[in-house]
Amino acid sequence: MIFVISIVFMLLGLAVSSRLKSKFAQYSQIGLSNGMTGAEIARKMLNDNGIYDVRITQVEGQLTDHYDPLNKTVNLSYDVYNGNSAASAAVAAHECGHAVQHSVAYAPLKMRSALVPVVNVATNAMNFFYMFGFMFMAYIFSRNTPMAQMVLLGLIAANAIIATFALITLPVEYDASNRALAWMESRGVVNTREHEMAKDALKWAALTYVVSAAGAVANLLYYLSMFLGRRD
Repeated sequence: MIFVISIVFMLLGLAVSSRLKSKFAQYSQIGLSNGMTGAEIARKMLNDNGIYDVRITQVEGQLTDHYDPLNKTVNLSYDVYNGNSAASAAVAAHECGHAVQHSVAYAPLKMRSALVPVVNVATNAMNFFYMFGFMFMAYIFSRNTPMAQMVLLGLIAANAIIATFALITLPVEYDASNRALAWMESRGVVNTREHEMAKDALKWAALTYVVSAAGAVANLLYYLSMFLGRRD
């Protein structure tokens, strides 16, 4: 069953990711009426929000854009940094939305940042289990022993941490997009048509996090059902 869950959500993730890439490819072909690049939009949004201590840098890769709260940098991929399209505007403003969250101490962002070290441990534990634990799963779980109970409790704890992190990520991502879209509209950075394209692109980007969160919750519920079934 855990393989079925993993495959289902992997396929969903691939479908959403493919749609996201096609949307960004489509909207990247349409230049902004104001001709601003992603880097220029990012700087304007930061300045408009009174943020002057965040650097804007260019990073390698495609859709690798992110905000780093540790060194206060908005990191934009080449196409976004140099592009002057609705897609580059959407991504640049979204990442600056995270910088704004950081500056106003947005609670979900603080919670997510605090969970990062614990999530790394939980993720490494699950990776180790998937690499080596499955060889002994049938043997261990076929017996209602204290060892089996301990393994299940460990899996539940690790998946609970991962699911919590994934769920907290949702308001963080949606809020950053809402801040970006509201700012672009209020400042006249995009016209009505460009705003709709940016909104659509960010919608598909957010859906990748929704699928990830749903998959994490499904995994947690699976291991919980196993544990509760044993107790019954």
